[in-house]
Amino acid sequence: MANNHFSSSFCCCARYGSVLKSRKTHIYALILLACVASYLLAAHQQEARLSALNLSVFLPCDGLNVSAPSRSFPRCSANFTEYTPCEDPQRSLAYKRSRMIYRERHCPQEALKCRVPAPYGYRNPFPWPASRDRAWFANVPHRELTVEKAVQNWIRSDGDRFIFPGGGTTFPNGAQAYIEDIGKLINLKDGSLRTALDTGCGVASWGAYLLSRDIVTMSIAPRDTHEAQVQFALERGVPAFIGILATKRLPFPSRAFDISHCSRCLIPWAQYDGIFLNEVDRVLRPGGYWILSGPPINWKKYWKGWQRKKKDLQEEQTKIENVAKSLCWNKLIEKDDIAIWQKPKNHFHCKPTQHRSFCTAVAQNHPDKAWYTDMETCLTPLPQVSSKQETAGGLLDNWPKRFKSIPPRIYQATIQGITPETYSENSDMWNKRISYYKTLNNQLGTGRYRNLLDMNAYLGGFAAALIQDPVWVMNVVPVQAKVNTLGVIYERGFIGIYHDWCEAMSTYPRTYDLIHADSLFSLYSNRCELEDIMLEMDRILRPEGCVIIRDDVDILVKVKSIVNGLEWDSIIVDHEDGPLVREKLLFAVKKYWTAPAASDKTD
Repeated sequence: MANNHFSSSFCCCARYGSVLKSRKTHIYALILLACVASYLLAAHQQEARLSALNLSVFLPCDGLNVSAPSRSFPRCSANFTEYTPCEDPQRSLAYKRSRMIYRERHCPQEALKCRVPAPYGYRNPFPWPASRDRAWFANVPHRELTVEKAVQNWIRSDGDRFIFPGGGTTFPNGAQAYIEDIGKLINLKDGSLRTALDTGCGVASWGAYLLSRDIVTMSIAPRDTHEAQVQFALERGVPAFIGILATKRLPFPSRAFDISHCSRCLIPWAQYDGIFLNEVDRVLRPGGYWILSGPPINWKKYWKGWQRKKKDLQEEQTKIENVAKSLCWNKLIEKDDIAIWQKPKNHFHCKPTQHRSFCTAVAQNHPDKAWYTDMETCLTPLPQVSSKQETAGGLLDNWPKRFKSIPPRIYQATIQGITPETYSENSDMWNKRISYYKTLNNQLGTGRYRNLLDMNAYLGGFAAALIQDPVWVMNVVPVQAKVNTLGVIYERGFIGIYHDWCEAMSTYPRTYDLIHADSLFSLYSNRCELEDIMLEMDRILRPEGCVIIRDDVDILVKVKSIVNGLEWDSIIVDHEDGPLVREKLLFAVKKYWTAPAASDKTD
């Protein structure tokens, strides 16, 4: 690789340093010229290969960038372009269809040992905000929704691209007008509502248009017959991942979202003792809202258009109302086909019923435990309060003050080892680190990157330091982390999930423009194969996307040998505090390559 040539140029000069003192001036001149020529050539090649990264700092020959023996990972065949390991449509057929179990995560026992290709003709997505309204057909070559959802204005085809008019199943006139209707019922402008969950999101137009109001939405949908709906959302630059309400808790902490939304999402809210609404209650913040639009709301007016019997619709709405009451929710309003309930800000006056008792305080019922954790019908108790006016768990500041404020989980000392002082120090540290990153990669913060992933987010400092940039960050807290900090990240007004990096992520290939991993490989060094984590990073990284890995130097050298086998262009640089710090940084760029054209496809 060019790194090795570049580094060897410096080594060349060092090796022949003694010769420079020779009396044979003509030999001296030849060696000097050779070294200079070698240096300039390598520098030119290095700069060309890392042009997508634009690194402005290069290392001296310190051995870290010397080529290490590496395993070569072949390219997968073209039929893997949309491979989602844990939501494989074929393998899922072996699981039960009851409660949609077959749509949940079911990971293969053996990880794929090849690199997933981009489809032929793949192009970098449009930059934000243009990407909200268009995407390249070659990137997501599926026209099914343009036919199936044509009347509802989800998406339409226009030559070599898709256009997203902003419509939805219950808002064919556009998400903007629909959001304005909701805004007449609850306040969407004062910053009190920041995080939202959209269940059964379609192509995520609701979340896409809420961003202009500084509300960030986690849009989720299963990989089902609505082919590529989450993939379309990600191409648009909107936060989304593959997920479903079935038997397992969603991978979020309790009290995460200010709003949860369902627009004709086809989730049977009243069935199974209301277990799905019970899960919404767990992740909804005290005082948060649940918005339901479409059937069965206002069935007396709309039943004919829905082509359902009035009796069935009435029964369904009555059951939903009863589940909401058992959760101690208050129905605020029902207007047209929109209904809004509000979760109480505490459980001071909430009394258990025969159908809905409080969950007991045992480890498996911890409200923040949400990785392959079974859903339950018991009501998740809110933190204790001393009066009915107090907000359980602490009151949050309005956005944007929220991301700078000390989160309640920290000032209430509910997370071991983290104090307001260490939190503030962490924020300052990440401001410094991001400034350093931008000196090394001058495309960071310019709009070149939109979808970012922080694989070991801790307190969300990486995302907070990028708040002024046109990006969104998926903050992941590994389930193996020493402390569970995802609740803090949500209290700061950011979004994220729990995940185990020994398994594949619930997302499509080519989800992220930039992936950041802080001390991740030290965390997983004795847990699973590092190459499997790297191959997963390669799967979810876009062509010409950037990777930033920071870790102990010994770990990073091992990682770089794997990087070489992935054919990424990479370089190791010193820590922002200088070369004496053992922690180093690896910057890498994934090369552009695609599956062959259809006529050239081979296995």
